[in-house]
Amino acid sequence: MASCNERDEVDRRVAQGGVPAAGAVGLESGAGHRRNGTAAGVAVSLAIGLVLVLVALVVYTWTKPFRFYDHFEWQAAAFLEGEVAIRFPVAPTAESPGNAFFQDVLPIETDDGIPRGLIPFPPLPAIVLLPFVAAWGRDADSQLIFALLGALDVAIAWWMLGRLPIRPWVRLATTTFFAFGTVFWYAAQIGTTWYQAHVLAVGLAMLAVGLALGGDRDAAADEDDLPDPGPDGPASAGARARGVAGQAARLARSGVDPRQFAVGLLFGLACTARLTVAFAAPFFLLVGPGGGWLRRGFSAGLGAAIPVGALVVYNLVTTGNVLHPGYDYLYRLEAAFYEPLGYNLDWAIEDPRYIPQNLGIMLLSAPAILPDVYPAGLGGGEALCTAPGAVRGLFDEACPSALPRDIGMSILLTSPAYLFILPALRRYGRSRLVTGAALAVVAIAVFNLMHFSQGWVQFGYRFSNDFVPWALLLVAVGTERVRSGAGIALAIALVGISVAVNWWGVVWGNILGW
Repeated sequence: MASCNERDEVDRRVAQGGVPAAGAVGLESGAGHRRNGTAAGVAVSLAIGLVLVLVALVVYTWTKPFRFYDHFEWQAAAFLEGEVAIRFPVAPTAESPGNAFFQDVLPIETDDGIPRGLIPFPPLPAIVLLPFVAAWGRDADSQLIFALLGALDVAIAWWMLGRLPIRPWVRLATTTFFAFGTVFWYAAQIGTTWYQAHVLAVGLAMLAVGLALGGDRDAAADEDDLPDPGPDGPASAGARARGVAGQAARLARSGVDPRQFAVGLLFGLACTARLTVAFAAPFFLLVGPGGGWLRRGFSAGLGAAIPVGALVVYNLVTTGNVLHPGYDYLYRLEAAFYEPLGYNLDWAIEDPRYIPQNLGIMLLSAPAILPDVYPAGLGGGEALCTAPGAVRGLFDEACPSALPRDIGMSILLTSPAYLFILPALRRYGRSRLVTGAALAVVAIAVFNLMHFSQGWVQFGYRFSNDFVPWALLLVAVGTERVRSGAGIALAIALVGISVAVNWWGVVWGNILGW
């Protein structure tokens, strides 16, 4: 284990403007903390991971409702026809509900007489569904497929967290929190169009983060990113410039780091499932193999450019625009039909003026307690508890004791274990891991908060899935700092409360048909 003096030196150098050696990602870096490398330790880790996945698989499939929002199945079917635009609108039949009720489709003119429309969402989930739709057509159960992928994401989270120098109970608690104490549970079990994108993006992003953490740990002997500022204070501007110039020269000599290139490729794929994930890019400047921030960033950026560039080409070829025009169509459609949501067509789709109301949903929106009517939204105004002598029940649709709000709910209420991010932030500016993860969470959150819609209809705040891979790192680091018995008990209690609240939300979401 690194000595206290060594860790203090790392912290001092980051605080003064330098960056620690590539292996120092912000926690004690002893081999005993990193992993138990014995055969028995590996076997135990694999066994626990397998149990977590099996439990997630049972839970996600057991709570899975049946819904008709399957845009990506239609998209996969169109690809198999050699088309980009899906058949739309398709009227319902006795065998199929069709898709005429879809709102997220931009109708287009066709030359063959078959009405069609463009789906604005990046097509990666449809590409994943291609072999299933090829085999079973529209009978492919995309909800089940993505519930299985959601369980696989739990395995990836367990693996990713195992690359941090944290105690086994912290790793287990954080993975459990992710699987059942965040809105990822709701996303994985419902598996409709928007949540399919979340499930893919989360898994790919965690793979990228895990590879970056492993490569950074393996590169512990690399040189510092910037020159040592010395004992007298921060490095001068000239010293910093010389440091960057030196990095550029070394980059030219050493070229692309293949491990960080793979990290970037996975990260880029995650971005092609959920575009907002791209704002986590600063994390890969600070964490990953490559020897320095410039080479890390160049290598990851080159890898990410391949799938992101492919998406740009796809949009240009299919719509003539870099950004899909279907988003603007959707904005105007929702603004016209859902006035209570506070959309303003004089504002842009992404507009800072949306931040206050959306921040209120993200942090402050609470369930309706002892409601007499359904909360404003889909069922707003319908009277409750009207039967004589009605007694409220936890899951009584006619007379509930509490109801979630379909516009969203505070992440602090649905997942209070996120509060363990706060102890981790004490190392912001001194730990590349903490600094990079915090920047990723904030950047993604701010961009999402500027979006006109916050992802309704939903339980909780589904956009938090965009930053959950990096938030989990902070939760793990913050929990690792807990040493007292009371602190450990609090951490376990908050994870337990998070699981209970998300169980309540999943059940109610299914009861209400969300």
